[in-house]
Amino acid sequence: MSVNSQHQDRVTLSRRQVLAMTLSLPVAGLGGCLQPNQTVQPSLVWGRKGLDDGRFIKPRGIAINDADEIFIVDKTSRIQVFDRDGNFIRNWRTPECVNGKPCGLSISHDGLLIVPDTHYFRVLFYTYEGEMVEARTIGGSNGRGPGEFGFLTDVVQDSQHNYYVTEYGDYDRIQKFDIEGNFICQWGNHGTEPGEFLRPQGLFIDGDDQLWIADASNHRVQIYDLTTDVPAFVRQFGSDGSGAGQLRYPYTIEMDREGFVHVCELGNHRIQKFTPDGQSVSMIGGAGRAPGQFHQPWGFAFDSTGAMHVIDSYNHRVQRFEKV
Repeated sequence: MSVNSQHQDRVTLSRRQVLAMTLSLPVAGLGGCLQPNQTVQPSLVWGRKGLDDGRFIKPRGIAINDADEIFIVDKTSRIQVFDRDGNFIRNWRTPECVNGKPCGLSISHDGLLIVPDTHYFRVLFYTYEGEMVEARTIGGSNGRGPGEFGFLTDVVQDSQHNYYVTEYGDYDRIQKFDIEGNFICQWGNHGTEPGEFLRPQGLFIDGDDQLWIADASNHRVQIYDLTTDVPAFVRQFGSDGSGAGQLRYPYTIEMDREGFVHVCELGNHRIQKFTPDGQSVSMIGGAGRAPGQFHQPWGFAFDSTGAMHVIDSYNHRVQRFEKV
């Protein structure tokens, strides 16, 4: 891709434009809660459909490292790396992709890119330059036994560097592994009760070692205490719907530096902001193709400035929001 064509794939809005658009929005509801049909404008929109460097086919996972390098995997199994302004840096592909492609990315505590290789039943580790660290691979076999997997969706680490891997398919569950990749325990199965899941899609661990789970097809968030010998259910929030506080296919969950929880909803084409106790505060997005709107977004990540980068999957692009 030429420099000129890369530039044409990005739309940058000035701070003045962003402020003017934001202040022009009507505010309604308790606490100034934005309604789903209102739009907060991004500061940057970049990417479009295509196979060239810097373009996407349904981006499905995003992670940002300490240097603000943005890693994005799409439905071609390409892992592309960008700076925070959407400038392409490098890329590589996962070893196999005939059966399916990865649908998540995360960063390990020791500075590796973690790739839940969804349809090959394993967790892969890469350096930021794209070199696979084969000795760190976890799994590789399909099954219900310890260390075997169904379709992997996300991987996170707690303060003790243990890994938590979530999966759906034959067995909706979460497995825990130590830093060496040895199986420790598991919990969950198909269902709607606390401790049961229907496609647990996204994970986040807060500073108190609580695991937050985007329980996608149950349209809710479940929270577990990881400081006990067996992870203990704490609480849940959310129900199926499009109103404030409701969720529809939550796919990604993250906490910002101020302690607010943000949930990306594939089905509602939005990202909703909650207090830690599950009270809806605001939302951005809504169905559409204009800047500030989404079409089935899969996820987002925060950079070092606190800006949110959203993979607007079915619009084949990324949108950056400075304050959400």
